This record gives sequence, C-alpha cells and structure tokens, in this order.
Amino acid sequence: MLEVDIEHRLGTFALDIHFRSGRGLTALFGRSGAGKTSVVHAIAGLIAPHRGRIVVDGSVLTDTEQGIRTPTHRRRVGYVFQEGRLFPHLTARQNLLFGHWFAPAAAPARRLDDVVDLLGIGALLDRRPGRLSGGEKQRVAIGRALLANPRLLLMDEPLASLDAGRKDEILPYIERLRDQGGVPIVYVSHAVAEVARIASTIVLISGGRVRAVGPVQEVMGRAELYPMAGRFEAGAVLAARVTAHDAGWGLTELAGAFGTLTVPRLDALVGTPLRVRIRARDVILAATPPCGISALNVLAGCVEALVPIEEAALEVQLRLGEERLLARVTRRSGAALDLVPGREVFAVIKSVAIDRRSLGPQRETADLDEEVEVFDGE
Repeated sequence: MLEVDIEHRLGTFALDIHFRSGRGLTALFGRSGAGKTSVVHAIAGLIAPHRGRIVVDGSVLTDTEQGIRTPTHRRRVGYVFQEGRLFPHLTARQNLLFGHWFAPAAAPARRLDDVVDLLGIGALLDRRPGRLSGGEKQRVAIGRALLANPRLLLMDEPLASLDAGRKDEILPYIERLRDQGGVPIVYVSHAVAEVARIASTIVLISGGRVRAVGPVQEVMGRAELYPMAGRFEAGAVLAARVTAHDAGWGLTELAGAFGTLTVPRLDALVGTPLRVRIRARDVILAATPPCGISALNVLAGCVEALVPIEEAALEVQLRLGEERLLARVTRRSGAALDLVPGREVFAVIKSVAIDRRSLGPQRETADLDEEVEVFDGE
C-alpha cells in the first residue's frame, strides 16, 4: 500500500496531493505541468514537502509532524528516468550489477538471471549502451533498478523519448513487470493510450491536485474528467476475453459484460483476458438498431451523462451493463437523437478503429480494486 498526503509550494505552483493505492501499477496521469513529477520526487525523497506524510508498505518515509524524513538512499525506492542514464563505459551486465551495490543486505537478493529473463535482455548483456536502442536501454535501466531490490519502483515517463515502434517494443515488458515483477510501480505519464493499457490504478492530477483515483476502467469511463486529460484522446476501457478467431477473415471475437466485439486478428489464445480502449471519436450513436452497415460492432446501452465539451460538441457517457463507453457527437446530433440520461441507444464501432495498440492484457487479480481508495479530489 502506498499512501501520499502532501502539500508543497514550488514558486507560485501549489501541490496538494492525497491518494492511496495498492499493488500493480499506479499511473500518475495528467497534462504536462500538472505536478506528476513533483509527486514522484517527493516519494523518492528528492524534495521535502512542506507538510505531509508518505508511507510505503507500512514504512513511514516522510512525516513532517513527527520530523521524519528518510534519506533518499535509505528509502528502498528504485527510480527509472526518461532516459536510461546508463554508464556508457560499462556493459549492460555491468550496469545491471551496479544495482546490487544498493540492495539492502538484510533483504533477499534478486537473482540477475531472473531479472534478465523477466525483461528479455539476455542477448544484450555484453553490449555497451552505445550499441543499444532506446527501448533496450530502458529495459536495462529497469533491470538495474530492480536489482537494487526496491520495495517501490518509480518510473518517470520512461517512454517519452521513444518513437512509436520502440514504445511497442517495451510496453509488453512493463506489463510483465507489473504482473510478475513482485514490486509495486508508480508510473508517470500524460499519454492516454499508454496509461489505459498498463495501469492498474489511475491517479488523475490537474493543477497540482488529485481529481480522481480508481481502477483504470472506472476513471477512463468518466466523461467529465477529460478536460483535465486532453479532449481529443477521450476514450473508455473495457474488460474482455478472447472467445473465438476467424482465420478466414482475419478477425478475433471478444466478449465481456458490454456484449461482444469483433477486432482485427489477435495473436492470443481463446480465453485470454484483455482490456480494450475505444476512443470516443470512434463511436457512432443510433436511436434504433442499425442495419445494412459495414461496422461489425453494435452495442446496446443507455445514456448515463452528457458533458458539453466545445461549442458544437458533447461527450456522451454510456452504460453498457457493468461497463462504460464514451462517444463524442455534435450537439445537433444529440438533439436529433433526444439524448438524455436514461435514453436507450446503440453504439456503433468500426472493427478497424480498434487497433492492436488499443489492446493489452488484463491482469486477473480479484483483490486489486479492493486495495484502492477511490475518491474525487474536489
């Protein structure tokens, strides 16, 4: 369990942050300048908040009332920066082993081979950083942090300097680290698709304050939060499971509490749990069941909320059984469809709008959500 309850001022910028989260990957999410990195620096001990308390796994790292401020090197917190920051004169293996110098003697040591296997870097061990790609450097940097045996891993926009191809290369390893690494992660990002794919818990930060905390599907499904995250990227996350493959047409069928979806063919076994991100701008609404259309996905639901977002547009929050979906329509269309809370509608989604970057594995851990304190920061 991570508890952060701090207040701090940086010039004219006020930080007022309060949240709790559990295992898995906690994403500090929001626009650039929201205060996310400052929160990570406070957890790491790189800045001393003017007031507050930080607790990791029952150990108090900061408590201004009690005069507690554990030095950075004694916090057992690993830090992965935007750039790998590897030692250029050392091989990948030597960079990894450098982490052992910071591992506490009393704690069980992580085995180098286990970390190498987890991150898939066995073929890189004899190379120096100059011969590694950006994604490879980041994997080695993550491995070095893990070998210091931290009780919490901080990752400050680790993919920000990578192009789309390198991000696709490293994201599966971050998912593996989340599920198999055995250490909770705090992950800073302002990229919606990235957070939707890998986060267990989202802490939405705007203007130095926490606006919402909760499981990824809950937070991503709330239309009113997107002014703080970037309107164009609004989209909901659905929990699904692979139910069938259609080899002839190159398609895969997914099912969940929302109904069924047909998506481009996935390399995943039947029964595999997934999370699917669907952007609001890729959803069309109909008042009656549509027919004679090319789109393969039609989901029945009802309007839960309407949020005006621009002079001519609405964000429509839909309830699909236990799930939420967002749709962006013009106000003219909203009036023509008589969209009001409780109105039954049909959401139309093109299969080709759901690309592989919108899909990620869904960890099946029933008690994850029970360890998250969900509240609005206002």
